[in-house]
Amino acid sequence: MDIGVWVSLFAYFALMIAIGVYAMRKSTSTSEDYMLGGRTLSPKVAALSAGASDMSGWLLLGLPGAMFVSGLGSAWIGIGLFVGALFNWILVAPRLREQTVHYGNAITIPAFLANRFPTRALSLRTVSAIVIVIFFAVYTASGLVAGGKLFESAFAGVINIGGMSDYAVGVVITLGVVLAYTVVGGFLAVSMTDFVQGCIMMLALVIMPAVVLFGEGGGGFTQASQTLNEVDPTLLSWTEGLTFIGWLSAVTWGLGYFGQPHIIVRFMAIRTLKDVPIARNIGMSWMAISLIGAVSLGIFGRAYAVRNGMEVQDPETIFIILAELLFHPLITGFLYAALLAAVMSTISSQLLVSSSSLTEDFYRLFLRKEATDKECVAVGRVSVVLVGLIAAVIAADPNSQVLGLVSNAWAGFGAAFGPLIILSLMWSRTNGAGAIAGMVVGAATVMIWIALGWNGSFMGGPGVYEIIPGFIASFIAILAVSSITADAGEYQHIER
Repeated sequence: MDIGVWVSLFAYFALMIAIGVYAMRKSTSTSEDYMLGGRTLSPKVAALSAGASDMSGWLLLGLPGAMFVSGLGSAWIGIGLFVGALFNWILVAPRLREQTVHYGNAITIPAFLANRFPTRALSLRTVSAIVIVIFFAVYTASGLVAGGKLFESAFAGVINIGGMSDYAVGVVITLGVVLAYTVVGGFLAVSMTDFVQGCIMMLALVIMPAVVLFGEGGGGFTQASQTLNEVDPTLLSWTEGLTFIGWLSAVTWGLGYFGQPHIIVRFMAIRTLKDVPIARNIGMSWMAISLIGAVSLGIFGRAYAVRNGMEVQDPETIFIILAELLFHPLITGFLYAALLAAVMSTISSQLLVSSSSLTEDFYRLFLRKEATDKECVAVGRVSVVLVGLIAAVIAADPNSQVLGLVSNAWAGFGAAFGPLIILSLMWSRTNGAGAIAGMVVGAATVMIWIALGWNGSFMGGPGVYEIIPGFIASFIAILAVSSITADAGEYQHIER
C-alpha cells in the first residue's frame, strides 16, 4: 500500500480526534451539553450533520452496489429518501425544535414522549429506549461492516493484528476511532465531525463519477450508455422489470425519516427556530448532490467495469475498487477517508443517541434518580463503549450486506417512531396509550415481517419492504387506541 494513502488516512483520523478534544473543552460539562450540544448548532452544521449521520456507508457502498447490479430501477430508493427527507424538514423539524423545549426541555426522544404524555411517562421512556438500543445495535453494525469491507478490499494483508482477518481489523479500527472522538467530545464533537465528513463525502461523490465517465477508459456518456445497453438494456430503464410492489418498496424508504432518532435529534439541537428553513435548504442541496453522485457511480461504474474487463466479485465494493485503480495514492487515501466519513458519521450519531437513552431513560430513571450531570456524562461515555462493542459482535460476519442491515434497522425505527412523532406533533388527541400501542405494534410488525421472510417473498410474489406494513399498522394503532381511550390531562394545547 502506497505511503500516500496512509498519509491521507492518518490526517483524517487525526482531524477527527482533534475535533473531539476541542468539543470536550467546549461543551461536555452538563448532560444537555454532552447529549445535545447545548442546542447551539448553526444551520450549516445542523444540516450537514443530519445528512451525514443519515447517509451511512450505504451511500458509498450499498446504493452504488444496488445500482451496479440492477441499474436505474434501484434509484427509486434515492428518490423516495429525498422526498421523505424534504417532508421531514418541513413537517417535523420546526415543530420538534419548538415542542421539545415547550415540554420540559427534553433532550432525548423518549424524554420528549414522556413529557408529552405524562400519564404514561415511565412506560413510554422504557419501551422507546429499548427500541432505540435494539435497532441501533443493528444499524451501527451495518457501519462497522462497511468499515470491515474497506479494509478487507483495500488493505488486504497490510495490517496484521494478532492473526485477525483484514475484515476484523477494519471493524476494530473503525470502531476505535469513532469511540475516541464520541466518548471524549459528545454531541458537539459528533456534529462538528459530521459537518467535515459531509463535505468530504459530497466532494468524493462529485469527483469519482466524473473520473469514471470522462477519465481514461471511461468513454463519456455515449460510450457508457452503449455498453450498458449491450450488457442489459433494462439497466438504463427506470421501470422495465420493476413490479409495482418493487417500486413501492423502494420509494417508501422515505417514510423512515420521520422516525430516525439520530436524524431528528439534530432538529432539537438547532440554534433557533428561524434557522430551520436555512438548514433545510442547505441539507437538501447536499443530499441531492450526494444521491446523484452515488447513483452515477454505481451505474457508470458498471459500464467502466465491463469496458475494461474488470471482475467485481462484491458489487458493494465498486467505490473501493475504482478509488484504488483510478487515482493518485493521496487522492485514493482521501476517497477512502470519504468512505470512512460516511461510516463514522452515522456510527457516532447512533452510539450517542443509544447512550443518551441508556443514561437518561434507564440509569437516571431507575438506578440513580439523583445522579448529577457530571455522573450522567460519565455513564453516557461508558454506554457509548458498551453499545459499540455489541454492534461489533453483530458485525462479526464478513458476509453481511450493508444495505440489508440498514434496511432492517431503518424500517424498525421508521415504523416504531415515525407515525408517533408525526401524530404527537400534529394531532392533539394523540394520547399515551395510543403512543405505546403504535410504538409496540410498529416495531413488532417489522420484526415479524422480517422473521417470516415476507420482505423477500410475499404471497408467491416479490417481497414487500417491512416499513410499509409496519408504518401503516403503527399509524392505525395510534389513531384507534387514542380514539377509544382517554388519558386524563393529555389533551393539552400544542403550540405551533
